[in-house]
Amino acid sequence: MNSKTVSLLIGLLIGLCVGFFGANYLNRKAGTSADTEQKADQAINSVIENSAPADSEIDAAISKADNEPANFVAQMKAGDLYSKIGRFDKAANYYARGVALEPNNPAANIVLANALFDARQFEKAAEHYEKVLSIDPANVNARADLAATFIERSQPDLARAEKELSSALNLDPSHLSALYYSAIVSLKLGKREDAERFAGKLKSLDTRGDLYRRLASVMEKTN
Repeated sequence: MNSKTVSLLIGLLIGLCVGFFGANYLNRKAGTSADTEQKADQAINSVIENSAPADSEIDAAISKADNEPANFVAQMKAGDLYSKIGRFDKAANYYARGVALEPNNPAANIVLANALFDARQFEKAAEHYEKVLSIDPANVNARADLAATFIERSQPDLARAEKELSSALNLDPSHLSALYYSAIVSLKLGKREDAERFAGKLKSLDTRGDLYRRLASVMEKTN
């Protein structure tokens, strides 16, 4: 087993705990309406059950992507592998190669944006969420995640975030992460009543309660 494989396997063990299903798990899972949350959980459980590729498969996927730079599918598979182990910087590199090959592919742009978001490269993530929205303006997940980039960056643009979130909720009033971030923006802007309103709606829709509990904790600290 070569050093690259060892590194990836170690990352896999760590990443399953604190990576893709940790740092950004709630936001990614919340990128849906309440009526599809159960399906999202089932899909995530399926990925977890099948998330430990053999070392030969790891080597093959990375080598194929490196040796075939014009192979779109190979680049995206390598990006998926690195996302699974929480190496979002590496994932973004391979996804970016895929996007360079198919710049107008919305699915490729969205996974690149997600990887950049999880790598805390919010400005770059915003560029690719905006690309998705230029192709599909009704993509609520991309709209809500774009708003999140304006909240999370070192110099937040809360007015822009509020605008994007309003658009997202106009498209889907039950979108969980849009409700979550709307409450966060309202808190930051000193609009406590609005934050409570968004929180109340989130509580009624978030059947698992994970995202609402996270929001409640934030709101409690701002009392």
